[in-house]
Amino acid sequence: MLVRSLLKDKSGDVFTVSPEISVLEAARELREKRIGAVIVCDGGGGIVGVLSERDIVRSLADQGEAALKGSVADLMTRDVKTCGLDDSIDEIMELMTGRRFRHVPVLDAGKLVGIVSIGDVVKQKIAEAELEAQSLKDYIATG
Repeated sequence: MLVRSLLKDKSGDVFTVSPEISVLEAARELREKRIGAVIVCDGGGGIVGVLSERDIVRSLADQGEAALKGSVADLMTRDVKTCGLDDSIDEIMELMTGRRFRHVPVLDAGKLVGIVSIGDVVKQKIAEAELEAQSLKDYIATG
């Protein structure tokens, strides 16, 4: 299965923030939108980072309450790996597992069109396994 197919089942909304906003503001956005990470974009819409709940928690553990007053730019992951619509789910799963991150922005012709989370990938893999199991049961029952 391709990323393109996975995105069809998701809302088209991709939430972004500016690197200048405070970590507290970003945390509030994450809570309000019920998402685990947000893409950080510059004024021209280019991706400059990703900020996740994990980034915020680690910073709180290290800096305490002061972490919330800093900017998103201070905490975000800058080495952002992206994927395209025609990348396979298996490739994305391998990327996430190998690099130990849970969110991958999706680009189409250089434009941000979606985000794939580890939850999306796992949900798809479970659906594939259930379909395969049902196909085998049907085959056995009719054989």
